[in-house]
Amino acid sequence: MTGSLFKGNFWSTDILSTVGYDSIIQHLNNGRKNCKEFEEFLKESTLKRALDVFKQQVDNVAQCHIQLAQTLREEARKMEEFREKQKLQRKKTETIMDAAHKQRNSQFKKAMDAKKNYEQKCRDKDEAEQAVHRSANMANQRQQEKLFVKLATSKTAVEDSDKAYMLHINMLEKVREDWQSEHIKACEVFEAQECERINFFRNALWLHVNQLSQQCVTNDEMYEQVRKSLETCSIEKDIQYFVNQRKTGQVPPAPIMYENFYSPQRNAAPPAKTAGPHPARRGPLPVPKRIPDDPDYSLVEDYSLLYQ
Repeated sequence: MTGSLFKGNFWSTDILSTVGYDSIIQHLNNGRKNCKEFEEFLKESTLKRALDVFKQQVDNVAQCHIQLAQTLREEARKMEEFREKQKLQRKKTETIMDAAHKQRNSQFKKAMDAKKNYEQKCRDKDEAEQAVHRSANMANQRQQEKLFVKLATSKTAVEDSDKAYMLHINMLEKVREDWQSEHIKACEVFEAQECERINFFRNALWLHVNQLSQQCVTNDEMYEQVRKSLETCSIEKDIQYFVNQRKTGQVPPAPIMYENFYSPQRNAAPPAKTAGPHPARRGPLPVPKRIPDDPDYSLVEDYSLLYQ
C-alpha cells in the first residue's frame, strides 16, 4: 500500500479525547471476532458433518472425508495461531497507548491546577494592593505594616505560582508531543495488522471454499458465490472505506498555551469557564450507512492457496 491512512484520520481536537483510537480498536476487535467465528465453524460444523458422513460411506469415500477433516483441523489451528499472534502484538501497543493516555491526562490536570492556583494568587495580590491603598491615611502604623507584609508575601506567591504554572505547561507540551508520536506509531501498527488480517482471512476462506468444492462438486455453484464475494475484497479499499466511515478528524489537539493573568487580551475577553480535568470522552462510533455495491469495488486478479 501507499502512505498510511490511519495516522492521518483518527484525531480529535480535544486533547483528552480517545475517540479516534477507540474507533480503530473497535474495528480491530470486530475483525478478530470474524476470525474466531470462522475458526469455530471449522472446528465444529464442517468437521462434525465430515465425520458423520464417514460413518455412512464406503471405505474410499470415508478415507476422503478423513483427509478433509484433517485439513480443516489444520486450517482451524492456523487461524487460531494467527489470531493469538495478532492479539499479543496489539496488546503491546495498547499497553503503551494506555500509559500515554494516563500520563497525558495526569499532566493536563496538573497544568490546570497550577493555572487555577496562579490565578488565585494574582487575585490575592490585587486584593493586598487595594488594601494598602485604602490604608494610606490610616493612623495605625502597625496595621499598615501588616498590610505591606501581606502584599510582599502575595507578590512572592504570585511569582512562585507563575513559575510553577509555566513549568507544568511546558511539561504538558512535552507529554502531548510524546503522546502524539505514540498515537501515530499505534495507527501504523494497527493498520499493518488490519492489512495482514484481511489478507490472511481472505486467503483462508478461499482455500476452505476450494476444499469443499473438491469434496462436493454439486455444491460448487454456492461456493462460487463465496469466491465472487471474495473477489470484491481489496485491502486498500477496505482500509479506505473504514477510514471514511469511522474517521474522527485530521487535526490533532492544539498545544495548551500559557495565559498571563494580566494580559490585555485576557482582560478584554473573559476566558471561557474551565471545566477542569475530566476522563477522556468516548463518543459513539458511527454506523456505516450502506455496504459498497460498486461492481468495481475491487478484484482479486491473482490468488494462490494459502496452505499447500
